[in-house]
Amino acid sequence: MDEGKVTEAAVMAALSKVQEPELHRDLVTLNMIRDLKIEGSRVSFTVMLTTPACPLRSQIEREARSAVANLPGVSDVEVVMNANVPSDGRPRGLLDLPIRNAVAIASGKGGVGKTTVAVNSAVVLAQSGARVGLLDADIYGPNVPTMMGLHKLPNPVNGKLEPAEAFGVKVMSIGFLVKPDQPLIWRGPMLHSAIRQFLTDVNWGELDYLVIDLPPGTGDAALSLAQSLPLSGTTIVTLPQQVSLDDARRGLEMFRQLDVPIFGVVENMSYLELPDGSRMDVFGSGGGERLARESGVPFIGAIPMEASVRSGGDSGVPVTVSHPESAVARALTRVAMDIAAKISVAAIHQGNFVPINLVG
Repeated sequence: MDEGKVTEAAVMAALSKVQEPELHRDLVTLNMIRDLKIEGSRVSFTVMLTTPACPLRSQIEREARSAVANLPGVSDVEVVMNANVPSDGRPRGLLDLPIRNAVAIASGKGGVGKTTVAVNSAVVLAQSGARVGLLDADIYGPNVPTMMGLHKLPNPVNGKLEPAEAFGVKVMSIGFLVKPDQPLIWRGPMLHSAIRQFLTDVNWGELDYLVIDLPPGTGDAALSLAQSLPLSGTTIVTLPQQVSLDDARRGLEMFRQLDVPIFGVVENMSYLELPDGSRMDVFGSGGGERLARESGVPFIGAIPMEASVRSGGDSGVPVTVSHPESAVARALTRVAMDIAAKISVAAIHQGNFVPINLVG
C-alpha cells in the first residue's frame, strides 16, 4: 500500500479523537461523521450535530478540520456542518405527526417576561435551522400573537387548524380565536379541553421543538399540559426580587412533582445598564442564581433590561430579530442554545439518539 495514501480508517481514527464538548463523547462513537469522501489528498465529510443551535459548533468544526488536516498526505479538508435533532423518546400518541421535543417556559407569577423568553427562544431555534412550533398555552393572557406580529390563522385544511407562521416559527394561540377584548372565564375542564385541541386539532407537521408558553402559577393549565403532552423539560423564568423567587420556587417544585425535568432557571430583567456604563439592580440582584443553587438545578443566565425588548414585543418583531447584536438578544440566544444542548444531552444519556441523515 502506498504510504502517502489517505485511508478512510485513518480519517475516522483521527476524528475519534475529537470530542463533542456537551455530550463528552467522540464524533465517531456518536455516529456524527457522514458522507466521508477521499479524492487523492482531498478529504470531505459532514458533521451531523444533535441540534442546529449548537453553541460550540465552530469549536467542533475547527477541531475536526485540524484533526484530519494533520494526517500525512492530506492537503485539503472540507467540513460540512449539519444537524439532526434527536427525539427525547417520550411517546406522544395524541399527535398525528411527530414532535421530537416539547419544552415548557414557565414562571411562578405574571409579569416576569416568560412570554418574551418563550418567543425569542423559538425564534432563535428556528433561525438556527430547526423546525419549531410555538404554542401559546397562556389561555388567560395570550400575548404571543402580538409579540410575533400575527393577527389571524390561515384557513383550515381537511378539518384541521393551520398554525400561523412568523420568523420561521409555527404559532398557535387562543388569541387567534377570540376577540381582543373578550375575557376567557373558563373553569379547569374547559382549559383542559382547549389545550388538548391545540395539540390534536392543529396541523403542526414535523417539529424538532415545540416551545410552550405556559400561564404563570401552578394552576390547571400547567397540569393539563403536563398530563396531555409528555414534556422534554421546563425552564423557569423569574425576576431577582424575593416575591418573584418565592412564586418561581413553587412552580419549580410543581414540575418536580409531575416528574418533568427542570432545565434550569433564567433571571429576567436582571439589571439596567445606565448611560455611564454602570448597572442599576432595579429588582435586586442574584436571586435567580440563588434559587437555582438552593433548588439544585442549573442557573442558565441573566437577561438585562432594555427598551428594545418592549418595543419589539409591541411591534411584533422579537428583539433577537430587531436587535440581534444587543446584550439582551445575546442573552436570550444563550437561553435557547442552552435548552437545545440540554435536550441533546438528555437524548444521548437516555439512549434515544438514533441519527438520521437528512441530507443527500
